[in-house]
Amino acid sequence: MKEMALIAALLMAISTFAGNADSTSGQTSATPVAMNLRWLAWSDEVFSQAKREQKFVLLDLEAVWCHWCHVMDVTTYRDSKVIALLNRKYLTVRVDQDSRPDLSNRYEDYGWPATVVFDAAGHEIVKRQGYLTPDEMASMLQAIIDDPTPGPSVREETKINFPANPLLPAALRTRLERDYLAGYDDKQGSWGFDQKFLDWDAVEYAMNLAAHGDARAENMARQTLNAQLKLLDPVWGGVYQYSTDGVWTKPHFEKIMSMQAENLRIYAQAYGQFHDQKYLQAAQSIQKYLQTFLTGPDGALYTSQDADVVAGQHSADYFALDGQARRKRGVPRVDKHVYARENGWAIAALASLYGATADARTLEQAVRAANWVAAHRRLNNRGLSNGGFHHGAKDAGGPFLGDSLAMTRAYLALYGVTGDRKWLHEAETTIEFIARTFGTRSDAGFVTAATPTDQAYLPHPQRDENVGVARASNLLFHYTGDAKYKRISDDAMRYLAASAVASRLPIASVLLTDFELTRAPLHLTVVGYKDDPAAKALFQAAMQYPASYRRLEWWDTREGKLPNPDVQYPAVKRAAAYLCTERTCSAPIFSADQIAGTVRRVRGAQGNATATSRAFPASELQRDPRIFLTAQRQGPSTRRPSTRHCLNGIGKRQVTNFLQALRNFRWRDISDGGNVGAPSPSMRAQVLAQSTNVRNARPAAHALS
Repeated sequence: MKEMALIAALLMAISTFAGNADSTSGQTSATPVAMNLRWLAWSDEVFSQAKREQKFVLLDLEAVWCHWCHVMDVTTYRDSKVIALLNRKYLTVRVDQDSRPDLSNRYEDYGWPATVVFDAAGHEIVKRQGYLTPDEMASMLQAIIDDPTPGPSVREETKINFPANPLLPAALRTRLERDYLAGYDDKQGSWGFDQKFLDWDAVEYAMNLAAHGDARAENMARQTLNAQLKLLDPVWGGVYQYSTDGVWTKPHFEKIMSMQAENLRIYAQAYGQFHDQKYLQAAQSIQKYLQTFLTGPDGALYTSQDADVVAGQHSADYFALDGQARRKRGVPRVDKHVYARENGWAIAALASLYGATADARTLEQAVRAANWVAAHRRLNNRGLSNGGFHHGAKDAGGPFLGDSLAMTRAYLALYGVTGDRKWLHEAETTIEFIARTFGTRSDAGFVTAATPTDQAYLPHPQRDENVGVARASNLLFHYTGDAKYKRISDDAMRYLAASAVASRLPIASVLLTDFELTRAPLHLTVVGYKDDPAAKALFQAAMQYPASYRRLEWWDTREGKLPNPDVQYPAVKRAAAYLCTERTCSAPIFSADQIAGTVRRVRGAQGNATATSRAFPASELQRDPRIFLTAQRQGPSTRRPSTRHCLNGIGKRQVTNFLQALRNFRWRDISDGGNVGAPSPSMRAQVLAQSTNVRNARPAAHALS
C-alpha cells in the first residue's frame, strides 16, 4: 500500500508537470521526461551521433493519451538498472506518434507504446509491442549489447506482386467476403473477438449491403452499432477507444479524434438509413463532446483526451462519477495540438451529421474548422506546389499523405452537402497534390510521407490511406468526369488489390473500396437557383437520403455547366430534382417529399444493386463495369472530350450492340412508374449519354437515327 501511495504521489506530480509543459510536435513528448535519461528528437543526426559514440538508438514511440505509456514512463524508465544500461550504450529518442504519422504508420502493429532498437546505421535490431516491465527491458537491452544480431521480430520485407488490373480478382473477392463473414462475432457484435470497437469500414460495408436487401448484413451492422453505444461516455459524451477481453464492458477511456470522428460519421449515416433515434443521439453526443472538450476558441479541433486523470493510474472509478464529481478530481489532459489530418476527419464527420439533420449550426462548425485549416495549415511556404497541407504548426518531417487526404475527404463531404463548387475545387487541388507528391514508380499505391523517416528507410504505402485515396479520387472522377482522377484511384487500388495487402485484417476496407469502384454512385441532381427556397428544399431532401456513396449535385445554371455535364436535363420552369442511374434518368421531381420514394423505386427496379454494374452481357463490361463510363476517354488526353470524339471513340456498331443489350429492360418514367413502351431514338441517346458521358444528347440522337 505504501508503495502504491508513493507511485500515486509521483504520478500526480508528473501529471501536473505534463499539463504545464508546452511540447513541440515531433520533438518532445507530452509524457514527462524520465529522470536521468536524456530524450532526443528523432532525426538523422541521432544516428550520426550513435555512429560516433558507438551506441545503439532506442525509440520510445508513445501517445499522449496512452495509459500504458504513462505506466512505462514512471516504472520502467525510472528503474536504475534500465537507466544505467541506456546511458552506457544507447541514445534514447521519444516521439509522440500523433505528431509523426510516418513513424506511426511504420510501427502501427507495435504500439502503443512501441519500443524499437536500431544500430547506428538505422537498421532495426528488435521491435517490441506494448508495456515492458523493468526486468524485461533490462534483459532486452543487455541481450542486444551482447549480440546485436536482429531478433525474430525483424524480418526481411516480403516483395509484393501488384496486379495490372486495378480491381479485385473474383477469387480473391470471394475469399475476402468469406473471411469478412467468418470474422464477425455473432454473440457480441463487431468484427474480431478480443478488442471491441466500431470498425467503421466494416460497418459501412455492411450498411451498403443492407441498403440493397442483405438482411444478414443489416443485422451485423445494427448489432454492432447497438453494442458500441456501451462505449459512449454517458456524462460528457464522446466515445472511448475500445473494450478488452471480448466484451463491451471493459473500456479503455482515452478519447482520440479518429474514434470520435468516424463514430460520429457512421452513427449519422446509420440514423439516416435505419431511422433509429438512438443513433442520432449517439452522433449528437459525440458532437457535444467535440464542442465542449476538443474545440479551440478559433473553431479548430484538438487531437485527443487522455484516459488518466493521474498519469498511469487506472481511471474506471473516475469515469463512473457524474460530471461535477469528476471535475472535483480534475479533468484528463487534452492534447491541444491542432493537426490538419484530425481536423479533416472531424469536418467530414460533421458534414455527414449535417447531411442527416440539416442542422445549420453543424454545418457552420464544419465550415469554420475547414476555413481555419486552410488559413493555418496550407503548404505555401516550403517550396512545394500548392494544394497540400502541413500536419501541425511545426513539423519535424513530412509533408504527410494523411493530412492532405483527410482534407480532400472533408472538402468532398462539404461539396456533397452544399453544392458549393469551391469545395469541389479544393478537393481537386488537394488530390492533385497527393498524386504529384506521394505517387510511386510502380504506380501501385501512394506512400505515407514525401520524405524518408531516416536514411535507412524509404516511405511505404499504408493500406488505410490508400483506401482513402482510392475512394476519394473515384468520387472525384464521377463528380468531374476527368479521367485523371480515375487513374489516381486505379493506382491506389492496384496496391490494395495485391493479395498480400487485401488479405490483412481487417479486410472490410478493401471490400468497401472495391464495392465503390465497380459501380456508379447514387446520382441525384437538383436543377434550380441556389437562392430559390424550392430548390433548397429539394437539395436538402436529396442530401438526407441515406447513401454513403453518392453523387449529389446542385445545378444553378447561372454558374455555368456542371463540372461533369454528362446528363442533359430538360428545361423546366421551376426547380426540379432528377435521379439518374447508369441506364436512365427520372422525370423531373418537383416535391421534396417524393425524392426518397423515387430512389427506393429505382433501386427496387434495378434489383440487387451489387449486380447492377454487371447486368450488361458485354464481356468487357463484365471485366470492368466502368468501361462504358470511360470509353470516350481512351483517346487523346483532354479534360472535356468533344461529342464527336466520344462517338468516334465508341463506334457506331458498339453503340448498336449496346442499345440492343438493353431491349429487355422495361423502360419507365421512374417518377410515376408508367410504362412508356420502347425507347425513342432521343431517349436511347440520353441513356447512351449517361452511360458513356457523351456530352450532348442531341448530336448523339442524330448519329443513331
